[in-house]
Amino acid sequence: MLATAGAWAQDGRAAGQGRERIGAVDATCLAHVLVVFLDVPTGSLRREASADDRTSTTWNAVGDERRTALGTSVLSLVSARAQALMQRAAQGVECRRMPDFFPCLPDLVQRYALAFARRVRQAPQALQKAAAVLNRHPGPDGQPQDTAEAQHPVEVRRAAVQRWEAAHRTDRRHLESLSLTRHPCGIADAAPPTSAQVASRGQAAVEARAAVAERQQGPRRHHPMPKVRTQVPALAALVDCWWPGVWRDGEPCALSPLWRRRVQASLLPRVSWAHQAAQPRWARSKARMVQALEAVRAAFDTHTITHPLAPQVLVAWRAWAADRVKTVQRAASAVAGRNGSLAPRQHQQRG
Repeated sequence: MLATAGAWAQDGRAAGQGRERIGAVDATCLAHVLVVFLDVPTGSLRREASADDRTSTTWNAVGDERRTALGTSVLSLVSARAQALMQRAAQGVECRRMPDFFPCLPDLVQRYALAFARRVRQAPQALQKAAAVLNRHPGPDGQPQDTAEAQHPVEVRRAAVQRWEAAHRTDRRHLESLSLTRHPCGIADAAPPTSAQVASRGQAAVEARAAVAERQQGPRRHHPMPKVRTQVPALAALVDCWWPGVWRDGEPCALSPLWRRRVQASLLPRVSWAHQAAQPRWARSKARMVQALEAVRAAFDTHTITHPLAPQVLVAWRAWAADRVKTVQRAASAVAGRNGSLAPRQHQQRG
C-alpha cells in the first residue's frame, strides 16, 4: 500500500496535479502518540507519524515534509482549538484556520437544552393532572365544574404549555438561522454573502437564542457563550476564502462575464443546496433548502445561456461545481472519527 501510494504521488506531481488541500489535523494516543493529517474533501490520509510530543514544532516538521513531497499547498486547516494546532495554521502553513463547527453546537445547545426539554415535557403532564383533578371533583349536579375558580388551575397550566411550546419553536428557529447562514450561497436569493454578513447574522442568532432563554428564566450558564461568540467570525471567514478559490480554479476556462454571473447565481448554489439538502434532520431546515434548490434549479435550466450547451458540457460543469462545493469544510470529524475507530482496536490488541 505504501509503495502504491508513493508511486501515485510521484505520478500526480509529475502531471502537475498538486491542488490546494483542505486539511484536518488531530492526534491520538495508541501505542504511541500519533499526529494525523487528513484531506477532508477526499478523505485521503496525507500523513500519520509517531511523535514524542504535540507541540507546534512537531506539527510543522511532520506536515511540511509531506506537503513538500506532494507539491501541494493548503487552502485552510480545520482543527480543534489546541494552541499547537492554531500555531500550525497561522505560522506553519500560513493558511486560514477553521475552528471545528461541531464542538460549537453542543456549547450553544447544551446551555439551555436540558432546561427547555424538561419544561416542554413537564408542562403537558401538569395540564393532564390538573384536568384529571377537575374531573374527579364534579359539581353538585354531577357535571364537570365550569366556574372560573375551578377552571383556573387548568387554564394556568394550559397557558404554560403554550408558552413553552412557543419558546421551543422560537429557539429552534434561531438554531436553524445559525445553521443556514454559514453557507457560501444565500438561501434567500443565492447571492454570495460576505464574511461580515455571515458573522453578523450568526451573532444575531446566538444573541437572540440567549435572549429567549433569559425571557423564559432559564438557568444562568454563561461560560460557553464567550467561546461561541469568539468562534462565529472565524467560522464565517470561510466565505471570503471559498469564493476567490472558486474563481482561481476557473481561470484556465477563461469564463465570459455572462457565464461567470450564471455560475455564481445558479450553478454553484444549485449544486451546493443539492449537497446540503440531503443532510439536515430538521424537517423545516430541509424544506427551506429544497425550496432554495428548486428556485436556483429553475433559474439555471430556463436561462438562455444553458440551452446551447451540450449535455456532456453541462455534466462537466456540474462535476466541477460539485468538486468546489466539497471544499466547504468546517468540521474535523473525518479525522476524529478515524482516530476514534482506531482506539477500540488498540485496546482489543492489548488483550
